[in-house]
Amino acid sequence: MNVLVVGGAGYIGSHCVRQLEVAGHTPIVLDNLVKGHKESIPEGVAFHQADLADSSAVVKILKDEAIDIVMHFAAFIEVAESMQDPLKHYENNVAKTISLLQSMREAGVNKFVFSSSCTVLGEEAKPPFTEDMPLRPISAYGQTKADVEVILDYCTKAYGMSAAIFRYFNASGAAEGGVIGEDHDPETHLIPIAIQVALGQREKMLVFGDDYPTPDGTCLRDYVHVDDLSRAHIAAFPQLEETGKLLTYNLGTGTPASVLEIIKAVEEVSGKPIPYDLAPRRAGDVPSAYADSAKAKSDLDWTPKYDTIRSIVESAWAWHQSHPNGYDKA
Repeated sequence: MNVLVVGGAGYIGSHCVRQLEVAGHTPIVLDNLVKGHKESIPEGVAFHQADLADSSAVVKILKDEAIDIVMHFAAFIEVAESMQDPLKHYENNVAKTISLLQSMREAGVNKFVFSSSCTVLGEEAKPPFTEDMPLRPISAYGQTKADVEVILDYCTKAYGMSAAIFRYFNASGAAEGGVIGEDHDPETHLIPIAIQVALGQREKMLVFGDDYPTPDGTCLRDYVHVDDLSRAHIAAFPQLEETGKLLTYNLGTGTPASVLEIIKAVEEVSGKPIPYDLAPRRAGDVPSAYADSAKAKSDLDWTPKYDTIRSIVESAWAWHQSHPNGYDKA
Protein backbone atom coordinates (compact mmCIF):
# COMPACT_ATOMS: atom_id res chain seq x y z
CA MET A 1 0.00 0.00 0.00
CA ASN A 2 0.95 3.63 -0.47
CA VAL A 3 1.28 5.02 3.06
CA LEU A 4 1.55 8.74 3.85
CA VAL A 5 3.68 9.09 6.98
CA VAL A 6 2.86 12.49 8.47
CA GLY A 7 5.80 13.49 10.66
CA GLY A 8 7.90 10.89 8.86
CA ALA A 9 11.10 12.85 9.50
CA GLY A 10 10.57 12.70 13.26
CA TYR A 11 11.76 10.10 15.75
CA ILE A 12 8.98 7.50 15.62
CA GLY A 13 7.82 8.40 12.11
CA SER A 14 11.27 7.89 10.57
CA HIS A 15 11.57 4.44 12.13
CA CYS A 16 8.10 3.58 10.85
CA VAL A 17 9.13 4.60 7.32
CA ARG A 18 11.91 2.00 7.37
CA GLN A 19 9.67 -0.69 8.83
CA LEU A 20 7.08 0.03 6.11
CA GLU A 21 9.75 -0.64 3.49
CA VAL A 22 10.70 -3.89 5.22
CA ALA A 23 7.03 -4.93 5.18
CA GLY A 24 6.75 -4.27 1.44
CA HIS A 25 4.73 -1.06 1.57
CA THR A 26 5.58 2.25 -0.12
CA PRO A 27 6.06 5.07 2.41
CA ILE A 28 5.66 8.69 1.38
CA VAL A 29 6.81 11.30 3.92
CA LEU A 30 5.02 14.55 4.70
CA ASP A 31 6.80 16.75 7.24
CA ASN A 32 7.14 20.50 7.80
CA LEU A 33 10.62 19.94 9.36
CA VAL A 34 9.80 22.12 12.36
CA LYS A 35 10.93 19.21 14.56
CA GLY A 36 11.90 16.55 12.02
CA HIS A 37 15.20 15.79 10.31
CA LYS A 38 15.30 15.37 6.54
CA GLU A 39 18.48 13.32 6.95
CA SER A 40 16.44 10.55 8.59
CA ILE A 41 14.47 9.85 5.42
CA PRO A 42 15.89 6.92 3.41
CA GLU A 43 17.18 7.60 -0.09
CA GLY A 44 14.49 7.01 -2.68
CA VAL A 45 11.54 7.68 -0.37
CA ALA A 46 9.28 10.45 -1.69
CA PHE A 47 9.34 13.50 0.58
CA HIS A 48 6.95 16.45 0.67
CA GLN A 49 7.74 19.42 2.87
CA ALA A 50 4.35 20.87 3.76
CA ASP A 51 2.27 21.93 6.73
CA LEU A 52 -0.99 20.23 7.61
CA ALA A 53 -2.70 23.61 7.75
CA ASP A 54 -2.08 23.97 4.00
CA SER A 55 -5.10 21.90 3.00
CA SER A 56 -4.72 22.38 -0.76
CA ALA A 57 -1.15 21.06 -0.63
CA VAL A 58 -2.13 18.09 1.54
CA VAL A 59 -5.08 17.15 -0.69
CA LYS A 60 -2.84 17.32 -3.76
CA ILE A 61 -0.26 15.02 -2.12
CA LEU A 62 -2.96 12.53 -1.08
CA LYS A 63 -4.33 12.42 -4.63
CA ASP A 64 -1.06 12.57 -6.60
CA GLU A 65 0.57 9.84 -4.51
CA ALA A 66 -2.59 7.66 -4.58
CA ILE A 67 -2.45 7.28 -0.79
CA ASP A 68 -4.22 4.25 0.70
CA ILE A 69 -3.61 4.96 4.39
CA VAL A 70 -2.37 7.87 6.51
CA MET A 71 -0.15 7.43 9.59
CA HIS A 72 -0.04 10.54 11.78
CA PHE A 73 2.99 11.15 14.03
CA ALA A 74 3.29 14.94 13.80
CA ALA A 75 2.79 16.43 17.27
CA PHE A 76 4.48 18.62 19.82
CA ILE A 77 5.35 16.30 22.72
CA GLU A 78 6.89 18.43 25.48
CA VAL A 79 4.53 18.11 28.44
CA ALA A 80 5.97 21.04 30.41
CA GLU A 81 5.79 23.33 27.40
CA SER A 82 2.18 22.29 26.82
CA MET A 83 1.31 23.66 30.27
CA GLN A 84 3.16 26.93 29.61
CA ASP A 85 1.79 27.43 26.09
CA PRO A 86 -1.31 25.24 25.67
CA LEU A 87 -2.58 27.08 22.58
CA LYS A 88 0.61 26.19 20.71
CA HIS A 89 -0.04 22.51 21.41
CA TYR A 90 -3.76 22.70 20.66
CA GLU A 91 -3.10 24.40 17.32
CA ASN A 92 -0.50 21.85 16.25
CA ASN A 93 -1.86 18.67 17.81
CA VAL A 94 -5.62 19.17 17.47
CA ALA A 95 -6.42 21.89 14.92
CA LYS A 96 -3.91 20.58 12.37
CA THR A 97 -5.12 17.02 12.88
CA ILE A 98 -8.65 18.19 12.10
CA SER A 99 -7.27 19.86 8.97
CA LEU A 100 -5.59 16.59 7.99
CA LEU A 101 -8.80 14.62 8.48
CA GLN A 102 -10.72 17.13 6.38
CA SER A 103 -8.09 16.85 3.63
CA MET A 104 -8.41 13.06 3.73
CA ARG A 105 -12.19 13.32 3.29
CA GLU A 106 -11.75 15.62 0.29
CA ALA A 107 -9.22 13.24 -1.26
CA GLY A 108 -11.28 10.13 -0.54
CA VAL A 109 -8.76 8.51 1.85
CA ASN A 110 -10.47 6.80 4.78
CA LYS A 111 -7.85 4.76 6.67
CA PHE A 112 -5.99 6.44 9.51
CA VAL A 113 -3.39 5.42 12.11
CA PHE A 114 -2.92 7.79 15.04
CA SER A 115 0.01 8.17 17.41
CA SER A 116 -1.51 8.69 20.87
CA SER A 117 -0.04 8.42 24.36
CA CYS A 118 -0.56 6.74 27.71
CA THR A 119 -0.79 10.28 29.14
CA VAL A 120 -4.46 10.31 28.10
CA LEU A 121 -5.18 8.14 31.16
CA GLY A 122 -3.92 10.51 33.86
CA GLU A 123 -2.55 10.01 37.34
CA GLU A 124 -5.52 8.16 38.82
CA ALA A 125 -5.07 5.14 36.54
CA LYS A 126 -3.46 2.15 38.22
CA PRO A 127 -1.04 -0.06 36.28
CA PRO A 128 -1.08 -2.17 34.30
CA PHE A 129 -3.02 0.18 32.03
CA THR A 130 -5.75 -1.28 29.85
CA GLU A 131 -7.54 0.19 26.86
CA ASP A 132 -10.89 0.53 28.63
CA MET A 133 -9.68 2.94 31.31
CA PRO A 134 -11.31 6.41 31.24
CA LEU A 135 -9.54 9.34 29.60
CA ARG A 136 -8.39 11.69 32.39
CA PRO A 137 -5.28 13.54 31.21
CA ILE A 138 -3.58 15.99 33.57
CA SER A 139 -1.53 17.95 31.01
CA ALA A 140 -2.45 20.00 27.97
CA TYR A 141 -0.37 17.59 25.87
CA GLY A 142 -2.30 14.58 27.16
CA GLN A 143 -5.55 16.42 26.62
CA THR A 144 -4.70 17.13 22.96
CA LYS A 145 -4.16 13.41 22.41
CA ALA A 146 -7.39 12.52 24.24
CA ASP A 147 -9.30 15.11 22.20
CA VAL A 148 -8.13 13.57 18.93
CA GLU A 149 -9.11 10.12 20.17
CA VAL A 150 -12.64 11.43 20.77
CA ILE A 151 -12.70 13.13 17.36
CA LEU A 152 -11.71 9.85 15.70
CA ASP A 153 -14.51 8.03 17.50
CA TYR A 154 -17.04 10.43 15.99
CA CYS A 155 -15.39 10.43 12.56
CA THR A 156 -15.44 6.66 12.23
CA LYS A 157 -19.15 6.65 13.06
CA ALA A 158 -20.10 9.62 10.88
CA TYR A 159 -17.89 9.23 7.81
CA GLY A 160 -17.14 5.51 7.55
CA MET A 161 -13.49 6.16 8.27
CA SER A 162 -11.44 3.35 9.84
CA ALA A 163 -8.84 4.30 12.44
CA ALA A 164 -6.31 2.69 14.75
CA ILE A 165 -5.19 4.51 17.89
CA PHE A 166 -1.91 3.47 19.50
CA ARG A 167 -1.15 4.65 23.02
CA TYR A 168 2.60 4.59 23.54
CA PHE A 169 4.39 4.28 26.79
CA ASN A 170 8.08 5.32 26.67
CA ALA A 171 9.27 5.06 23.07
CA SER A 172 12.99 4.29 23.17
CA GLY A 173 15.96 2.92 21.27
CA ALA A 174 17.21 3.28 17.72
CA ALA A 175 17.21 1.36 14.46
CA GLU A 176 19.56 -1.60 14.07
CA GLY A 177 23.03 -0.54 12.96
CA GLY A 178 22.59 2.95 14.42
CA VAL A 179 21.49 4.44 11.08
CA ILE A 180 18.74 6.59 12.61
CA GLY A 181 17.79 7.38 16.18
CA GLU A 182 16.54 9.91 18.69
CA ASP A 183 17.43 13.58 18.24
CA HIS A 184 15.16 16.02 20.08
CA ASP A 185 15.76 19.68 20.88
CA PRO A 186 15.37 20.02 23.77
CA GLU A 187 16.01 16.44 24.82
CA THR A 188 13.64 15.39 27.59
CA HIS A 189 13.79 11.58 27.42
CA LEU A 190 15.66 9.66 30.10
CA ILE A 191 17.74 7.21 28.06
CA PRO A 192 19.28 9.78 25.67
CA ILE A 193 19.90 12.16 28.59
CA ALA A 194 21.80 9.42 30.44
CA ILE A 195 23.74 8.63 27.27
CA GLN A 196 24.65 12.30 26.87
CA VAL A 197 26.21 12.12 30.34
CA ALA A 198 28.13 8.99 29.30
CA LEU A 199 29.40 10.83 26.21
CA GLY A 200 30.56 13.78 28.31
CA GLN A 201 27.96 16.13 26.80
CA ARG A 202 26.39 16.69 30.22
CA GLU A 203 28.25 16.79 33.52
CA LYS A 204 25.48 14.92 35.31
CA MET A 205 21.74 14.34 35.26
CA LEU A 206 18.85 14.86 37.64
CA VAL A 207 16.70 12.18 39.23
CA PHE A 208 13.34 13.68 40.16
CA GLY A 209 12.29 12.05 43.41
CA ASP A 210 13.59 8.97 45.22
CA ASP A 211 10.73 8.56 47.68
CA TYR A 212 8.07 6.99 45.46
CA PRO A 213 6.39 3.75 46.58
CA THR A 214 8.55 1.67 44.22
CA PRO A 215 11.35 -0.84 44.92
CA ASP A 216 14.15 1.77 44.72
CA GLY A 217 12.08 4.91 45.29
CA THR A 218 12.30 6.17 41.70
CA CYS A 219 9.56 6.20 39.08
CA LEU A 220 8.78 3.04 37.12
CA ARG A 221 8.12 3.37 33.38
CA ASP A 222 7.47 1.01 30.46
CA TYR A 223 10.19 1.41 27.81
CA VAL A 224 9.26 0.03 24.39
CA HIS A 225 11.51 0.01 21.35
CA VAL A 226 10.58 2.36 18.52
CA ASP A 227 10.86 -0.40 15.89
CA ASP A 228 8.50 -2.58 17.91
CA LEU A 229 6.03 0.30 17.96
CA SER A 230 6.33 0.65 14.20
CA ARG A 231 5.71 -3.04 13.55
CA ALA A 232 2.52 -2.93 15.64
CA HIS A 233 1.18 -0.03 13.58
CA ILE A 234 1.72 -1.89 10.33
CA ALA A 235 0.16 -5.06 11.74
CA ALA A 236 -3.12 -3.16 12.14
CA PHE A 237 -3.48 -2.40 8.42
CA PRO A 238 -5.59 -5.46 7.52
CA GLN A 239 -8.16 -4.63 10.20
CA LEU A 240 -8.67 -1.15 8.76
CA GLU A 241 -10.22 -2.64 5.64
CA GLU A 242 -13.50 -2.81 7.56
CA THR A 243 -15.45 0.43 7.15
CA GLY A 244 -16.17 2.43 10.27
CA LYS A 245 -13.83 0.47 12.52
CA LEU A 246 -12.06 2.08 15.48
CA LEU A 247 -9.20 0.22 17.16
CA THR A 248 -7.38 1.25 20.32
CA TYR A 249 -4.21 -0.42 21.58
CA ASN A 250 -1.70 0.08 24.36
CA LEU A 251 1.89 -0.57 23.31
CA GLY A 252 4.49 -1.45 25.93
CA THR A 253 6.48 -4.41 27.16
CA GLY A 254 4.50 -4.64 30.38
CA THR A 255 7.76 -4.83 32.35
CA PRO A 256 8.62 -1.43 33.85
CA ALA A 257 12.09 -0.20 34.75
CA SER A 258 12.98 2.44 37.33
CA VAL A 259 15.02 5.56 36.70
CA LEU A 260 17.94 4.07 38.60
CA GLU A 261 17.69 0.84 36.60
CA ILE A 262 17.94 2.85 33.38
CA ILE A 263 21.00 4.67 34.69
CA LYS A 264 22.60 1.35 35.63
CA ALA A 265 21.85 -0.11 32.19
CA VAL A 266 23.46 2.88 30.45
CA GLU A 267 26.50 2.56 32.72
CA GLU A 268 26.84 -1.14 31.87
CA VAL A 269 26.41 -0.67 28.11
CA SER A 270 28.62 2.42 27.81
CA GLY A 271 31.21 1.46 30.41
CA LYS A 272 30.97 4.99 31.78
CA PRO A 273 29.74 6.26 35.17
CA ILE A 274 26.53 8.31 35.13
CA PRO A 275 26.67 10.83 37.99
CA TYR A 276 23.35 12.27 39.06
CA ASP A 277 21.82 14.60 41.63
CA LEU A 278 18.53 14.07 43.38
CA ALA A 279 15.87 16.69 42.74
CA PRO A 280 12.31 17.18 44.04
CA ARG A 281 9.47 15.29 42.45
CA ARG A 282 8.00 16.84 39.33
CA ALA A 283 4.32 17.75 39.32
CA GLY A 284 2.29 15.15 37.45
CA ASP A 285 4.83 12.33 37.64
CA VAL A 286 3.04 9.15 38.68
CA PRO A 287 4.96 6.49 40.65
CA SER A 288 4.38 3.72 38.13
CA ALA A 289 3.06 3.44 34.58
CA TYR A 290 3.18 0.33 32.43
CA ALA A 291 1.01 -1.33 29.82
CA ASP A 292 -1.17 -4.34 29.57
CA SER A 293 -0.55 -5.04 25.86
CA ALA A 294 -2.48 -8.31 25.75
CA LYS A 295 -4.99 -6.87 23.26
CA ALA A 296 -2.28 -5.87 20.77
CA LYS A 297 -0.53 -9.21 21.18
CA SER A 298 -3.78 -11.09 20.56
CA ASP A 299 -5.36 -9.00 17.79
CA LEU A 300 -2.18 -8.06 15.92
CA ASP A 301 -0.01 -11.09 16.68
CA TRP A 302 2.50 -8.56 18.02
CA THR A 303 5.40 -9.39 20.33
CA PRO A 304 8.16 -6.90 21.20
CA LYS A 305 11.47 -8.02 19.73
CA TYR A 306 13.40 -5.81 22.16
CA ASP A 307 12.12 -7.27 25.42
CA THR A 308 14.87 -6.16 27.81
CA ILE A 309 16.06 -2.74 28.89
CA ARG A 310 19.62 -3.67 27.97
CA SER A 311 18.68 -4.48 24.35
CA ILE A 312 16.89 -1.13 24.03
CA VAL A 313 19.77 0.80 25.59
CA GLU A 314 22.31 -1.01 23.38
CA SER A 315 20.49 0.14 20.25
CA ALA A 316 20.28 3.72 21.56
CA TRP A 317 23.97 3.71 22.51
CA ALA A 318 24.97 2.56 19.00
CA TRP A 319 23.13 5.53 17.49
CA HIS A 320 24.34 8.19 19.92
CA GLN A 321 27.92 6.93 19.89
CA SER A 322 28.09 7.14 16.08
CA HIS A 323 26.02 10.36 15.95
CA PRO A 324 27.03 12.32 19.07
CA ASN A 325 25.51 15.49 17.59
CA GLY A 326 22.44 13.74 16.27
CA TYR A 327 21.72 14.55 12.65
CA ASP A 328 23.92 17.66 12.84
CA LYS A 329 26.89 16.97 10.57
CA ALA A 330 28.84 20.00 11.85
